[in-house]
Amino acid sequence: MARVRIADVAKAAGVSSATVSLVLNGAESRISDETKERVRRIADEVGYSPNPIARSLRTRVTGTIGLVSDRIATTPFAGQMLAGAQEVARENGRLVILVDTDGHPEIESDAIAALSNHRVDAMVYASMYHRVLPAPAGLPGGTVFLDCRPEEGGYPAVVPDDYAGGRAATQELVDAGHVRIAYIDDGDDDRPVAAELRLRGYLDVLTEAGITPDPALHAFASTSAAGGRRAIVELMALPEHRRPTAVFAFNDRIAAGVVSWAHRTGVRIPDDLSLVGYDDQQLIAGELDPPLTTVSLPHAAMGRWAMEVALGLREASPDSPHLMDCPIVRRASVGPPALLGSAREPRVTD
Repeated sequence: MARVRIADVAKAAGVSSATVSLVLNGAESRISDETKERVRRIADEVGYSPNPIARSLRTRVTGTIGLVSDRIATTPFAGQMLAGAQEVARENGRLVILVDTDGHPEIESDAIAALSNHRVDAMVYASMYHRVLPAPAGLPGGTVFLDCRPEEGGYPAVVPDDYAGGRAATQELVDAGHVRIAYIDDGDDDRPVAAELRLRGYLDVLTEAGITPDPALHAFASTSAAGGRRAIVELMALPEHRRPTAVFAFNDRIAAGVVSWAHRTGVRIPDDLSLVGYDDQQLIAGELDPPLTTVSLPHAAMGRWAMEVALGLREASPDSPHLMDCPIVRRASVGPPALLGSAREPRVTD
C-alpha cells in the first residue's frame, strides 16, 4: 500500500499541507480549535503516520537506543540485564537496537559504527560478566557501560558490588558458626575481576572474625558442575581436622557440582556440609536439593540503571562506577557445623 502523505491529509481536510504539518507537530497556536480537531480526526481516519526518517532528520532524535553486548542475549541469567534495559526504554517510548557480538572484536567494531551511523540517541555497552576493559574505539561520548567498566574511566558504568557479595556469602557461613570455610574459586584462564573481589571479601570476613585463612581451603575449579565436583573431592581429601564444614562457591554451577557430589557420597547438605553459591541463576539455585542459599546478581536492576542514565533520567559520574548491591538469598543449604565426629565420613570419589 502507498504511504499516506501530509498532502493527502490536507486535501481531505480542505486545508494546506503547512497547516497539517503545524497541527501534527504541535506548533498550531494560531490555528482554530475546529481546524485542529478536523485535521487530527482525518489523519486518524486515513491512517497517516509520520515518516520516522524525516522526523529524525528534523528533530535529531530517532527514538532508538543502541545496545552492544558480548553474549548477554544468549546467556540466560545475564539476559535479565537486557530485560531491565528494554523495560525502561519501553516506558519512555524508545526502542532498543541490540547487537550481540559473541565476543568478536571485528563484529563489535562494525556494530558500533553501524549504530552511530543510524544516529541512535544513546548507546549502552554491556558485558555478560563483571570485567575491566579498554573502551572500544568509536564509542560515542556518554555511552553507558553495563556490567563492565572502562579501565581508563571517562564513561558512566554500573557493576555488581562483588566485594560486598563475597563478604555477604562468607558472613552467612560465619554467622552459622563455621570456622573451616572453603572457597572454590574461578580457575578458568580468563579470570574475571569478580573472582578477585569475591576472594577479597571472603578473606576479609574470615580475618575480621578471628579466623586465620587456610590456603588449603582456597580451591580452584572450572566454572561448571564438573569443576565443582573435582574441587570438593580435593577439599574432602584433606585431613579431618582441616576438612571444611562449609563451602562458598564462586558461582551456582560450581555449587551444583558440590550438591551432586554430596548426593553420590551420602554427605547431607546442610547437616554435614553447608554451602553458599553466587549468581542466583534461574533453573539452578532454587531447583537444587536442597534449594541453594546464594548471592543474587542484580542483572535486571543494573539494566534499568544503565538505560535510565542513557536516557538522562538519572545522573552518574563518568569517573567512578556505580556499585549495585548483591543481596543474599537464603534457602536451605546453610546450617550449623556438625558436632565433632558426628558428620559422616565422605567417600573421596569423583
